[in-house]
Amino acid sequence: MIEKIWFENHPIKYLLWPLLWPLSQLFGAISRSRRAKYQSKAKPTYRAPVPVVVVGNITAGGNGKTPVVIWLVEQLQALGYNPGVVSRGYGAKAPSYPLVVDDATSTNHCGDEPKLIFKRTGAPVAVSPKRSEAVEALLPLGVDIVITDDGLQHYALERDIEIVVVDGVRRFGNQCLLPLGPLRESTARLAEVDLIITNGGSALDGEAAMSLKPDQVINLKTGQRDNITAIKDQLVAMAGIGHPPRFFKTLETLGATPVYQQGFADHKDFEPSELDQLTQKGKHLIMTEKDAVKCANYAKDNWWYLPVSAEFNPSDEARILNKIKEVKEKYGSPSA
Repeated sequence: MIEKIWFENHPIKYLLWPLLWPLSQLFGAISRSRRAKYQSKAKPTYRAPVPVVVVGNITAGGNGKTPVVIWLVEQLQALGYNPGVVSRGYGAKAPSYPLVVDDATSTNHCGDEPKLIFKRTGAPVAVSPKRSEAVEALLPLGVDIVITDDGLQHYALERDIEIVVVDGVRRFGNQCLLPLGPLRESTARLAEVDLIITNGGSALDGEAAMSLKPDQVINLKTGQRDNITAIKDQLVAMAGIGHPPRFFKTLETLGATPVYQQGFADHKDFEPSELDQLTQKGKHLIMTEKDAVKCANYAKDNWWYLPVSAEFNPSDEARILNKIKEVKEKYGSPSA
C-alpha cells in the first residue's frame, strides 16, 4: 500500500498524511544534519588510496543498480583495470566483517547481490556494514578501483565519482522524503552527482539512457541454456527484487505470459517449501538471477532464471567510461 501512495497518488494518502508528513520532515532534518557533519569533518571519513565510484540512488527500492555495477566491472576489466566491489550485504549476517566473497560463501552471510556480482564478474567482492573495512579488505588483492553497490548516502566513505540510477518509468514518485514518499534525499541532490543513469522510460537531457537486455534462460540445476520460448507454456514467475513488476514485464516482452506470478519483498530469504508450492501452479518456475543465487542449492529440474545485462548507446557508454578513466589517471595507470 505504501508504494501506491508513493507512486500512484492513492487517495489513502490523505488519511496517512498527518502521520507520515511529520516523520518525513524529521527524516529529512536528520539526514541533512548527518551529511553536514561528514562534509565538515565533524565525523571522520575514509579516503581510499584508489578511486571509489559509488553507484546508488536517491529513492528506496530497486532501480537497477546491480546490473550497472556488473556492467562497470566488466567494462573496466576489459580496459585492463582490476576493479573490486564493496557492499553492505543488505539482509545478510556474516560471522565476522569484513567478509571477502568466494565460491563457498553463503548468501546468508554475504547477501544476494554481492554473490551475484561475484559469480557474474569474478571480481573481488567484500562485504561490511562499514564500507571502509570492505575497501581495506580488497586492497591486498590488487584492486586498483573500487565500485560500491549502493552507498550514495554512506558519507563515511569518500568517493571520486557518484552515479545515480533512476527508474525511468516511476522516476521519483510524489517527490517526498521517506516515509511519506520514496526519497532518501531531495531531488536537489541530483545536481551534485557526476552521472545520472536512467533505467527504462525516457531519459531527460544529460541523463544516460540504459536498458536491461535479457539473455537466454538458464536452468538452476543443470546450467542448460535455452530460449524462453522453450519453457513459456505453463510458466510460473516469481521475483524477490525491489520492483517485481519490472521482471514480469520483461517476460511479457519476450513473449512469455506466466499462468501465475508472485512478487516477494526485496532480498527475501526463501523457504524451499514455498517455492515447491509455486512450482505446482505450472510446469516451469522462472525467477530473477538475484533470486537464483539463493535457491541454487535446492533447485529442482524445472527451475530457471533469466539473466539481464545493462546496455547503453555508444555515446553514453563512452561518457561514463571516460569520466572514470579521467579520475583513474590521477591515481596512476592500470595495474595490468
